[in-house]
Amino acid sequence: KTLSGNAVHSIDSGSRFVLGNAEDKDIGINALQDYHLSSTPYFKLEVQESKDGSKYAELILQKPLDREKEHTHHLILTASDGGHPVKTGILNIEVNVIDINDNPPVFSQATYKTSLKENTPRGTSVLQVKASDSDEGSNAEISYIFWENAENVNQNFILDPIDGTLSLKESIDFEDRRSYMMIIRASDGGGLVADCNILPGAVIALIKVHDRDSGLNGEVTCYLRETRLPAASASPG
Repeated sequence: KTLSGNAVHSIDSGSRFVLGNAEDKDIGINALQDYHLSSTPYFKLEVQESKDGSKYAELILQKPLDREKEHTHHLILTASDGGHPVKTGILNIEVNVIDINDNPPVFSQATYKTSLKENTPRGTSVLQVKASDSDEGSNAEISYIFWENAENVNQNFILDPIDGTLSLKESIDFEDRRSYMMIIRASDGGGLVADCNILPGAVIALIKVHDRDSGLNGEVTCYLRETRLPAASASPG
């Protein structure tokens, strides 16, 4: 017996696919009687009968397929006759799940914070944002742009749209402005987006502590202790 059919490509629940019919040169009870499908939670089999009395198999998708969980499903369709002993034919079915853009980009952090020294040279890399996408192909290709309040940051910062690197366009003068807040948007090739916050600020002080002990005795933790500054007194006169 020979059985013809094609691989199925779909992710839509309820879709039906005609797998063709087996050919059996016998007649009567010795001809094709039934089809059976290997066990799977995603598909079921329905046997249909055409006008000429021949039987063919239809594959029906019972639940949505998720490419990110399983790219390919392997099924076996068996055609059997009614003879003694029963003779069978086997069709190997490979179901390839085609990607759709069902996953938005995801940033490694919701908020990125960094500090800058005044008069840091232009062209200096400030930080790099990174978003990932579970889709494939163009649906996973991510580009980055400034989003909202872009006019306030374009004068001082440059964003690489491909790798997400934020660099200084001009030197920063913290007498004019002590901090910058911006939103960077990541877009995938299918139009899904995600946003993250960027907070660059001025470095007020750099404190370096060294302990000559080793191990745990050499680990140092710094705390900022709240103190009250003396009130300014008015000069006489």
